[in-house]
Amino acid sequence: MARGRMGGGNMNYSSMLKQAQKMQADIAKAQEELENSTFESKAGGGVVTVAMKGDYTMDSITIDPVVLEDADVEMLQDLILTAVNESVGKINAKKEETMGKATGGMRMPF
Repeated sequence: MARGRMGGGNMNYSSMLKQAQKMQADIAKAQEELENSTFESKAGGGVVTVAMKGDYTMDSITIDPVVLEDADVEMLQDLILTAVNESVGKINAKKEETMGKATGGMRMPF
């Protein structure tokens, strides 16, 4: 049994440290790019449009005045919720894709 060795091989700790530092820098860059991205979703055939930043802050909501002609508040609320939830889904999907690339496919607790 080999003493003082992990994994039974010659590990290059300097190389591992450099890889970890590069991964950390890649993750930070990916997170910054994601937070600065805008994700737009439409509902009701485009009568409601929501733009949301990658950090989940709402950038804008656009409502076509035609939807207000019917004064159906519940429908308008549903359209807004649909568009917001779709934007959140897009952000989550992009975050998973982006972080997967930055971490080489390792699952990280983000």
